[in-house]
Amino acid sequence: MPVFNWVALKPSQIDGTVFTELNDEKVLQELDMSDFEEQFKTKAQGPALDISALKAKATQKAPSKVTLMESNRAKNLAITLRKGGRSVQDICTAIETYDQQALSLDFLELLLRFLPTEYERSLIGKFEREQQPPEELSDEDQFMMRFSKIPRLAERMNVMIFLGSFGDTAQLLMPQLNAIIAASMSLKSSSKLRHILEIVLAFGNYMNSSKRGAAYGFRLQSLDALLEMKSTDRKQTLLHYLVRVIMEKYPELTGFHTELHFLDKAGTVSLDGVLQDVRSLQQGMELTRREFMRQDDSPVLKDFLKVNSEVMEKLQADSKTAKVEDPARDSPPTTFFPMFMRFIKAYKKAEQDIELWKKQEAAAKEAESGSPGSEQQPEVKLPVQKARRQQMDMIAELKKRQMVKEPLIYEGKDGAIEDIISDLRNNPYRRGDKARGSAKKRAAGQSLQATPDIAL
Repeated sequence: MPVFNWVALKPSQIDGTVFTELNDEKVLQELDMSDFEEQFKTKAQGPALDISALKAKATQKAPSKVTLMESNRAKNLAITLRKGGRSVQDICTAIETYDQQALSLDFLELLLRFLPTEYERSLIGKFEREQQPPEELSDEDQFMMRFSKIPRLAERMNVMIFLGSFGDTAQLLMPQLNAIIAASMSLKSSSKLRHILEIVLAFGNYMNSSKRGAAYGFRLQSLDALLEMKSTDRKQTLLHYLVRVIMEKYPELTGFHTELHFLDKAGTVSLDGVLQDVRSLQQGMELTRREFMRQDDSPVLKDFLKVNSEVMEKLQADSKTAKVEDPARDSPPTTFFPMFMRFIKAYKKAEQDIELWKKQEAAAKEAESGSPGSEQQPEVKLPVQKARRQQMDMIAELKKRQMVKEPLIYEGKDGAIEDIISDLRNNPYRRGDKARGSAKKRAAGQSLQATPDIAL
């Protein structure tokens, strides 16, 4: 027969309903179901249905076990208990003794969802007061009855989960905090980086003085603009020019990036997330201490606190240091540190470009100069011609490498950038308003507050 897709009631659900007064066995005895079978049988006909067996089964209707839990919750608990693979008594004893070996962390996290509700506790209490035999309960209800008897059940479960996850979580957080601290301190302590930012500020103030007035700092996103601004002839960027100035006038600043460390690792850290995780660990540690104070005979809690209290203290200290050292007040590390990484990469590329251009210029000058007396000295004519061919081959190769981009020169048609730096050398920029001078003195110790991205 096909399956009739209805929603059946359990025996415990029909109390007080009309179904307690119905007798379906009587109907089965009165009717001949053979015609019904013929009319509704499925095409894949199996063996004939034994109506007498069905009637006998219907008349027997053994009393079902009492259920205290909601059916879906009981079903999910049954699935969870099967995953645990242990008896009710073993599970509850492991929780009472904080036995990390008996129960896995995954199983504990699943079981935490089945902490007895107040309603379930009231049903269990009623069942016990009526002194009904526990055997009448379903397996899930029997577990719930034993489960609810564990003192401070929620606290014990949370402590066990904390004990099982503390080590792995601490090992993940420590390197992230260390990366933030190391990267921040290297930025703050780099005198070379400070001087380079000073040069950028000087050029920016010189270029903007007639239009926007002088500035005491700039947002670090402005470093990206050095690549966007080009000379009058569009053949070099402002960064190229600044790098050449630094190479010629401030060679001691070359290699400033070697003073900066762990920027790449710090740029992947969510500091807010790490700090929140540290706070969660601290809450778990406090809960564990309270549990230990309630029962100081627990060797598991005693050993854990002895081994990991110092680890927790170091995590707290490192989190405070990372928060204090964090130079990006308004930008998260995932935004702040990559800005410096982009600047370093662009700076190195500009240095490479300038070195290549110098080689091109030297090769071109050497090729153009030649040897004026070579025709009068036949004995050296062949070597000179060979040298010229080598020079021309090298020039051709260099030009080939530069085909993908425009060759860059250092002076524009009107020498705009050259005029800026020459004027800056001969007539250092002075702010016109003396009042700003006193303001700058007041802001001397707060230069990086005027620059919210970094506190150097």
